[in-house]
Amino acid sequence: MIKKLTVVSLLCWILLSACNSGTKADLLVYNAVIYTVDSSFSRQDAMVIRDGRIIATGTAEELKKNYKADSSIDLQGGFVYPGFIDAHAHFAGYAQSLGTVNLVGTSTWEEAVERTRQFASQRKGNDWITGRGWDQNNWPGQQFPSKELLDQYFPDRPVLLSRIDGHAAIANSKALELAGVKPGQTLTGGDVVVKNGTLTGLLIDNAVDLVSAKIPEISPVYFRELVQQAEKNCLAVGLTTIDDCGLSIAQMEALKKMQDDQHLQMRLYVLLSDSKENYTYLRSRGIIKTDRMHVRGFKLYGDGALGSRGACLLHPYSDQPGHVGFLLSNPAHFDSVAAQAQLDGFQLCTHAIGDSGNRTILNIYGRYLVNKNDQRWRIEHAQVVNQQDFSLFGKYSIIPSVQPTHATSDMYWAGDRLGAERLKGAYAYKQLLEENGWMPLGTDFPVEDISPFKTFYAAVVRQDAKGWPEGGFQRENALTREQALRGMTIWAAKANFEEKEKGSLEKGKWADFVVLDKDLMQAPENELLKIQVRHTFLGGKKLYSR
Repeated sequence: MIKKLTVVSLLCWILLSACNSGTKADLLVYNAVIYTVDSSFSRQDAMVIRDGRIIATGTAEELKKNYKADSSIDLQGGFVYPGFIDAHAHFAGYAQSLGTVNLVGTSTWEEAVERTRQFASQRKGNDWITGRGWDQNNWPGQQFPSKELLDQYFPDRPVLLSRIDGHAAIANSKALELAGVKPGQTLTGGDVVVKNGTLTGLLIDNAVDLVSAKIPEISPVYFRELVQQAEKNCLAVGLTTIDDCGLSIAQMEALKKMQDDQHLQMRLYVLLSDSKENYTYLRSRGIIKTDRMHVRGFKLYGDGALGSRGACLLHPYSDQPGHVGFLLSNPAHFDSVAAQAQLDGFQLCTHAIGDSGNRTILNIYGRYLVNKNDQRWRIEHAQVVNQQDFSLFGKYSIIPSVQPTHATSDMYWAGDRLGAERLKGAYAYKQLLEENGWMPLGTDFPVEDISPFKTFYAAVVRQDAKGWPEGGFQRENALTREQALRGMTIWAAKANFEEKEKGSLEKGKWADFVVLDKDLMQAPENELLKIQVRHTFLGGKKLYSR
């Protein structure tokens, strides 16, 4: 009897072992078109996930045979891509903008002021009113506004309304009074605009800080609410990692605490802003690296923006003779920061728009990088580059971090600013890509919309949503679809020293991925902006579903 039981037990054990012979996993994703964005740009139809990471990709048949997953998802033919990475944005700034008046799309200054009035009517008292998004280039006459209309409606309440790019703002008299701004006041890298000896309220670049520094900080509770709304918006368009460019220590630590407390799921690559306090802080702490936050570099501002004529040009603006814009700091400052960053092993990422601004930063970088290297110092925007300077990106392995929607936003008036010949070196993404063979892409939101589909469309099609201009804006510098997708995934990860953990759907990497209803690689150009996100996963967990 004992022998019979032993035989039966043995047979049961063998059968049980056979049933459980597959490797344990948490999730099987199958019946999908998976663009892995690996080195060969291969496609698979299934993948297996454990502990938030991909442990295998392949066919559904082989993965079901070799792995035993606790759960599975049939994506019913959905198109899967690595989670999109925005290589240049302002996540904390975008979050805070959700609590201010939205001036994007206003067609006149009067409309901008009316939106401000409506916003203020819902917030009683005399607290500051702030807003962002106006663009005089979209208004009749394309002239900068002045403060008279704001003073009429807000005589006792401070108001500061920033231009779409954040490089100019209008302040009313009350705000100027509280900030102590006076006619004739001068500063490096900025302009307090005066007309007939009177303040107009217009502040350019560093002058904006004179007023914005007086605005009280929002409460931590309200900040958390805004950040969580910003995260929802980003996940809804497939963003799983964002490069947050130019944060203070307080902002970075607030976001990190939210992540630690599970109030914020998104991954952030943080570049601290250009300040002595921040340099001292990171030098004492060293590189900060968790599963969700990575801090290893700094964001500097080389010059201003083209739209507000603050970008620093080698020759005068075509539509403003005698004016060449300006650098926002003395070259000696950039040089000293570069020298120390080289010693400390930190990454530098510097905003440069004009051809003079780009040349200045390229030459300073080159002084310390010397030759080919893997330090991945970046120039953010690289918007207008002199033809003699493109080769410096390749010579010193300097990474151009570009935002394709800038081209399609600026194309209506960029030629007026630059002239036809100089325009050829502007928004030259293909030419920039050829220097190093890879290039990260971003949006610069909230300067532009958060949608990575607009990034993809602008990079590949180089037209606006109405199909203008016919044939595309300087189409010779368009990217291929594969290049654009790589720029939003694996190349963006590489720009952050994170290509071994994200940016492609391969064994050992985070299971950050997005499921779309149409194929980015095959959809007709006129359907690219209509593509919808079905699901967004981060670490194998579904955080958004439509």
